Amino acid sequence: MGAFREKTWSAELALAVVCLFWGSTFVLVKQALADVSTVLFLALRFSAATLILAGMYKLRGGKLTWKGVGAGVLTGSLLYAGYLTQTVGLRYTTPATSGFLTGLYIVMVPILSAMVYRRMPGVAEWLGIVLAAVGMGLLTLNTARFQLGLGELLTLACAFAFAWHILALGHFSKRMGTDWLTLLQIASCAFIANATFWWVEPVVIRWSPPLVVALAVTAVLATALAFWIQTWAQARTTPTRAALIFALEPVFAWLTSWLVEGEVLTPRALAGAGCILAGILLVELKPRGAG
Repeated sequence: MGAFREKTWSAELALAVVCLFWGSTFVLVKQALADVSTVLFLALRFSAATLILAGMYKLRGGKLTWKGVGAGVLTGSLLYAGYLTQTVGLRYTTPATSGFLTGLYIVMVPILSAMVYRRMPGVAEWLGIVLAAVGMGLLTLNTARFQLGLGELLTLACAFAFAWHILALGHFSKRMGTDWLTLLQIASCAFIANATFWWVEPVVIRWSPPLVVALAVTAVLATALAFWIQTWAQARTTPTRAALIFALEPVFAWLTSWLVEGEVLTPRALAGAGCILAGILLVELKPRGAG
């Protein structure tokens, strides 16, 4: 039991590191998008990450096989569906609303997990999820006005896709090697992105130092390494706990914006970050065997 708990802690700490990668690169990506269309940026990012993962897979003695290709294509398609609907949805809604609705996958994961596995999360998990959802709202929503239009519906679809991605990855990561599953899902993302960037939005690219730096950092850290870690870690924890830890991403993004761009740390945002951290700690520090 102690060894299992230690393994779970290691995996969940690794997922927190993934959130740090994603959250801290938000400013880089925001700057880069002044010089490139969004979906083309995703195509370049995922393509570069695929080359990195393929090289590492070959160096580690991996061999090409048809085994698990369906799992890789499914997880990659769900992941890219999340990115694409979020990107298109941003045309019709505000970034704050997008951030909040995307974060609803934290609530969707345990509900979908209960439907699929007939196993409800414990009381501590539900309380942690509620705290994290409230914190997400405080951290991202800056207005009391909310309407349900095309942008909001697309973003809800994004949250649904990310929720299913976490569930699917949690399932297949326990049955496949981390290297092969990660390569397959990122390669699938790259393929779909390259097939869609030219018709989803007007294609724009101006090569600049911020764009090159953002591509390099996101391809290596926020994609190749981050999704390898996520795949490895989800084999060692539950989808519900993984989703809860991913609530840290906007906290890291907010802290990075404060450090790099001087964004004001409002009491509302501080309260939101505090709720997210409290929700995660409630789950992580609960007595062993508690519900």
